Amino acid sequence: MAMTLRLPDDLDAKLTERARREGRSKQELAIEAIRDAQHRAELKVDDVLAELMDSDAEILDYLK
Repeated sequence: MAMTLRLPDDLDAKLTERARREGRSKQELAIEAIRDAQHRAELKVDDVLAELMDSDAEILDYLK
């Protein structure tokens, strides 16, 4: 699906320079960054759930 992304000039310049250095497209770098951010967000949710499961294990066992 197509999407237009408007970046501030300074960020676009940094992305353009990184793409040039790495021999990759700005699109590739943007997709990678979005995937990485999504992965980090999922890890945070998993960590919070695991912590709650540990801290509330007694209550959860009682509710079973």
